[in-house]
Amino acid sequence: MTRIIGGLAGGARLHVPVRGTRPTAERVREAMFSALDARSLCDGARVLDLFAGSGALGLEAASRGAESVVLVERDRGAAKVAQRNAETVAKAGATRALVEQVTARQFLQRSGKHFDLVFIDPPYALAHDELSATLADLAPLLTHPAMVVVEQSKRAGALDLPGDLELERSRDYGDTTLHYLATTGTAADAGHADAGPADFGHAEP
Repeated sequence: MTRIIGGLAGGARLHVPVRGTRPTAERVREAMFSALDARSLCDGARVLDLFAGSGALGLEAASRGAESVVLVERDRGAAKVAQRNAETVAKAGATRALVEQVTARQFLQRSGKHFDLVFIDPPYALAHDELSATLADLAPLLTHPAMVVVEQSKRAGALDLPGDLELERSRDYGDTTLHYLATTGTAADAGHADAGPADFGHAEP
């Protein structure tokens, strides 16, 4: 079991799939959302949680005021757990997350939605080129500005980023590294006028 840390559903217990997922440690989630909340990046955001597992990252954002949340998880059992957790968080008054049981790239290639805040916490075994392809598929769906948080093993090395994204900063927590990526350019460059929930700037949390 894990729990929602803050917001409307703070303290709510979440179920974790019995196999095949690696939940983000609570101290890492706490640091991540402290940084995001310092810039009001959850409030009113359209959130996407890829490789969602239990859905803890997307549901934490829902608890903290996200406008909409999509949890993408290919494993049937994990997707059922994420759905159960989404219902728990919604009962506390947060937005009800939508669970999509497909692969991350299948979702990205067919989705016409745009997102302000994206969490990517892939299995450590995911090939480097597959993660690079996922980021390339994601880039056209991002608003300007938007934030993408990638969680990786500290040993994974540098990310291969599409031109639409740039590394704003990285933070290490034990064996885990969080990469904070920001969109480049402007809404006009992207061909649509979606606006994210806040000006990201480059301030440290």
